[in-house]
Amino acid sequence: MFPLVEFPELVRHYAPHFEAVFSSAGYVEFERYLSGLIVSENKTVEGINRLFVHESRNQSSLNRWLTASPLDLAALNQARLGVLESLPGTQLKRQGVLSVDDTLLKHYGHHFEQIAKLYDPVTQTYVWAHNLVTLHYSDDATDYPLLFQLWKPVELEKLEPGLLAAGVKLRPAKLALKADPDQADHWRKYLLGVWQRHQGQPEVEALYASKLGIAKHLLRQWVDLHPNLKLPVTFDSWYAQPAFCRYLDQTLRLPYVGTLDDNNWLTLKSGKKPVAEFAARLKAEHLTALKHGKPPVFRPITITYKGEREHYVSYCETHRVHNFGKVRLVTPAPTAGAGSTIVTQTFQTIRCSTLPTA
Repeated sequence: MFPLVEFPELVRHYAPHFEAVFSSAGYVEFERYLSGLIVSENKTVEGINRLFVHESRNQSSLNRWLTASPLDLAALNQARLGVLESLPGTQLKRQGVLSVDDTLLKHYGHHFEQIAKLYDPVTQTYVWAHNLVTLHYSDDATDYPLLFQLWKPVELEKLEPGLLAAGVKLRPAKLALKADPDQADHWRKYLLGVWQRHQGQPEVEALYASKLGIAKHLLRQWVDLHPNLKLPVTFDSWYAQPAFCRYLDQTLRLPYVGTLDDNNWLTLKSGKKPVAEFAARLKAEHLTALKHGKPPVFRPITITYKGEREHYVSYCETHRVHNFGKVRLVTPAPTAGAGSTIVTQTFQTIRCSTLPTA
């Protein structure tokens, strides 16, 4: 690994945009750290510090700056967004899309602040990780995160008295879980369930920042900064919960696209049906229509993505989804082999969710 005798040109070009965020000493550490992340194969503080012939310092200086600096992360992120907004290729555009998701930041050890053992749907195992909730922006030319917040495990020692102070009653029979160390996980799940059922009360909601709560907070921040830019919000089935969708539609007045699981129900003239069964029925009706020369259930559509036109075949009609209200269902043709999509319209807003095909 070659030593650095000066900061890379990329750092020297863009770092001045962030200078106002730091003290003079902190700004130099920012340049050193950024240079090390770009150049060093070893991304540890010690590995980055060893790179420098120019601005050589003890590694403790960089370590203190990272762990104990009074740095305003919100101001730093705002400076980053300012740079992106100043460039034509990365400016926010009315054709852009927002997406909400969380990412597991896995660790081999578990002695880290705010770490938890979380389920990884990719490996289908539980891993020690931090969980970062992100509001992301995307258009035909660019993609980048806008706002983000680290999810933190619930603090039971604050949640229990907070619920009681808010007038929420706990079942006496459940208190035995608290006294038994082997039942600690059941006690945590019980308290979180009580919190979830009463989170409509502001004093209860404030006791714990769930991933949905963080997502609402990030979107509220973004809308406050861009009140006239009504970009659609996309998210997967975990976030496609009625209260969150109502918040987007009725409070923030944002269009959205989400995903529904098999356990969602449609209210049809023939009665309630699970979405998987409905999707299977659509396929059967489509194949029958083709066989008898009738208009197909699935129709061709064309969309533009990353500058290219893509062609699909889908179904799109208005239906009622239990707890969601009226929605437009959009599902791909039987040969697509992917999920289906549902779209809702209220307040002249289009909202979408996805149905799994059978």
